[in-house]
Amino acid sequence: MTETDTTLLPPERPDAALMLQMYESMVLIRRFEERAAEEYMKGHIGGFLHLAIGEEAAVVGSISALRPDDPITSTYREHGQALARGSDPKRVMAELFGRSTGICGGLGGSMHLMDVERHFYGGYGIVGGSIPLAVGLGFAISYREGDSVAMAMFGDGATNQGVLAESMNMAALWKLPVIFFVLNNHYGMGTAIDRASADTDLFKRAEAHGMPAKQLDGMSVLAVYRGVLEAARLAREERQPSMIEARAYRYRGHSMSDPDTTRADEEKERWEARDPLVTFERVLYGEGTLTAETAEAVRASVETQVEEAVAFADESPPVPEADLARHVYAHPWSEDPRGSAVVPR
Repeated sequence: MTETDTTLLPPERPDAALMLQMYESMVLIRRFEERAAEEYMKGHIGGFLHLAIGEEAAVVGSISALRPDDPITSTYREHGQALARGSDPKRVMAELFGRSTGICGGLGGSMHLMDVERHFYGGYGIVGGSIPLAVGLGFAISYREGDSVAMAMFGDGATNQGVLAESMNMAALWKLPVIFFVLNNHYGMGTAIDRASADTDLFKRAEAHGMPAKQLDGMSVLAVYRGVLEAARLAREERQPSMIEARAYRYRGHSMSDPDTTRADEEKERWEARDPLVTFERVLYGEGTLTAETAEAVRASVETQVEEAVAFADESPPVPEADLARHVYAHPWSEDPRGSAVVPR
């Protein structure tokens, strides 16, 4: 069955240490992306750059509820996922810069981060492309009789891709330990969700597959944490896949090339008043978990990390020209005009 009442979520609550860790992770993601935008405008980052500013609660809350060995796949808006999983900010920034020290050797760029060591199996430029990969990871867990949980993170625009229905059917049929996590920021590029989906309650897609689902406040890191914690329990203990819809909002346009002129100013202001960093900070202050001194120390630490990441990326060597076609062609790069693929070994 489906359930939208967040008061019915399990009472589990992270301890003070974990909440402080979640807070620092959210601050790091916000500042990292703000600085990435600055570096993009300077011409230091090429290609596309999709920022998740405003979505930090959904990203951090979901990943914090999982174990470090639970595999995750994501969309092309995935800087936050990599950082929340513990990827080195220096290597992530270097990847955005297209440098050889990047997390993927500078060959993937912003949309294709991957950190296999931390079980983060990538961001993907194809809308919905990460969903069946998470199901495959879930199948591998089940086949090996493991107790990990695979989570597919995708946006509202991907819910109208046929691959979601196919993947959910397979996961439900085979009882795979998979969480389908849709981060609904209400816009697929510049198209409002009510212009693209007949039913804007996206979590209801799970009903066709007899799968439990919940709709959560994606601007509340604690609501997301509790929801994913329960979904992970279902997958881990009962081999029950489920779906979570976290409703949030991105404060920037679809990408850095989007002037963001189609969304109403009043709408943006309404969502910005619920900034997930500000609201979570108030919770921590109210509980005595955070003090002004601690908050300042966190911001200073994050600023240092981001500055060091930019310096590292800026000073790192570019990808050697000979490596640009690595992983593209079956054979090594060659100047042969016929193309590298026909050059004999």
